[in-house]
Amino acid sequence: MASLGSMAMASRYRRPGHRRMLNLTVRGRERISPHFVSVTLGGDDFQHLDRSGYDQAGRLFFPRPGQDGFVIPSSDKWMRQYALLSAAKRPRVRMYSIRRFRPEMSEIDIEVVIHEESPGTPAAAGSAWALAAEPGDQVGFLDEGYCYVPTPDATWQLLVGDESALPAVLAILERSADALPAEVFLEVPADEDVRHEVTANARIHWLPRNDPATKPGTLALQAVKDAHLRPGPFYTWTAGESALPTGLRRHLVNDRDIPRSDIAFLGYWKHGRASLG
Repeated sequence: MASLGSMAMASRYRRPGHRRMLNLTVRGRERISPHFVSVTLGGDDFQHLDRSGYDQAGRLFFPRPGQDGFVIPSSDKWMRQYALLSAAKRPRVRMYSIRRFRPEMSEIDIEVVIHEESPGTPAAAGSAWALAAEPGDQVGFLDEGYCYVPTPDATWQLLVGDESALPAVLAILERSADALPAEVFLEVPADEDVRHEVTANARIHWLPRNDPATKPGTLALQAVKDAHLRPGPFYTWTAGESALPTGLRRHLVNDRDIPRSDIAFLGYWKHGRASLG
């Protein structure tokens, strides 16, 4: 995910009962495609991070460009401590899904969406950090839990997202597709961002925009509206630019008579609005 500010009118994260601020370091960086960078994080504090839900996410605390005196809040009640920090020491904060979890190596991977051409976009701060991240760079990570909880009677699942939701969707598929068939609609910035891995029991509809003027999420929302969905009760998980999950939920409830309780929806960011921090 690109970032997470207000979660008003969205599903709640199920936070772990006990959590702590983790001091981790960058272990590696890989450019996956024009608009995605994978960053590997690890360290001794990894032992305090428990694997939970399939869309598990956390807040990443990282330095601003050229920042001296970078300070990571020490408490899981970080907001007050963060607000008291001077601008010179205050870190950037963004929320990212855990793409891969490797406990045997004390590592996780996160994927960051790159918007080099749009410095005013919500993801720009995270993009700049990911592109410059080097092994040994210090970061903070705070587990925020998960939202993905399929309904007991679901016979299949509908997963819908833009590029900010892609890491979470792929993580969900890797751990759930064997148990629950999936119909997936993933919108990405360009053809080159399409992933070609084959996921058993899942049908993925890739939707490249190939046009910077197209608002993220519009292709995915329209594709689901036009789709002939398979029969049977299903669970929906949708995330991305706020108009996508809210619009999809409205469509499913009003036009397809899907119970609200069968839909998890998360507004990760708002088009044209920069995240705080």
